[in-house]
Amino acid sequence: MRQSAASRARLTIGQALADLKAEFPDEDIKESKIRFLEAEGLVEPERTPSGYRKYSVDDMERLRYIIRMQREHYLPLKVIREHLDAIDRGLEPPVSNSQPTVPRVAFGADGTPGAEMFRSERTDLRISRRELIKTAGISEEILDQLETYGLIKLRAGARHYDGDALVIAQAAGGLAAFGLEPRHLRAFKTAADREVGLIEQIATPIRRSREDGAEGRAAQAIEEMAALSVRLHAALVKSGLRSLR
Repeated sequence: MRQSAASRARLTIGQALADLKAEFPDEDIKESKIRFLEAEGLVEPERTPSGYRKYSVDDMERLRYIIRMQREHYLPLKVIREHLDAIDRGLEPPVSNSQPTVPRVAFGADGTPGAEMFRSERTDLRISRRELIKTAGISEEILDQLETYGLIKLRAGARHYDGDALVIAQAAGGLAAFGLEPRHLRAFKTAADREVGLIEQIATPIRRSREDGAEGRAAQAIEEMAALSVRLHAALVKSGLRSLR
């Protein structure tokens, strides 16, 4: 995920306390409480070589979330810990004791994804096998087949699935209702791999150039080309289907 200078800023514990008191003037927030939340593993500020705590923007967001959940919903730290774990995995935390939910995947007005949908942070979602099956509305058997044919896989070095796996599972589940089994979808994977190869041919020279900002330009090119390729694919399928009507 790209970070701005502001997101990389770090606050001392005194500055963090001052910010929290300004935002929650009616709460009795003390330095000891912030230290306690750290001891409980709910927030993990960076430590300087001298041992001083430095709180990032993400750390501050976690502290604010904890305070809001305690103040507005009277949640115990055990439940808040579960909420924070859900947030860390890219899920939408509940506002009560219900289960966290998977964010909805947004598309453009024409139904196709824009360039922003192809940014790396879009795949930061981490969901379990059970959550994937439940959210996508598919069976264990279909997921097993999707994995067998290489259409879905676990995140590298992890035991979770990402947002791409969820979208693929949802689409595969919908096609299964029409009799298209995962083995029939291998052609889609082959076509996608070819498109990725073409995009890679364009992006690699940009990334390898020695000019300033080359990495950013390569990433932008990948996002835009990916969106255009999906739009082209959708238009070609739509055009080809006219002969079936």
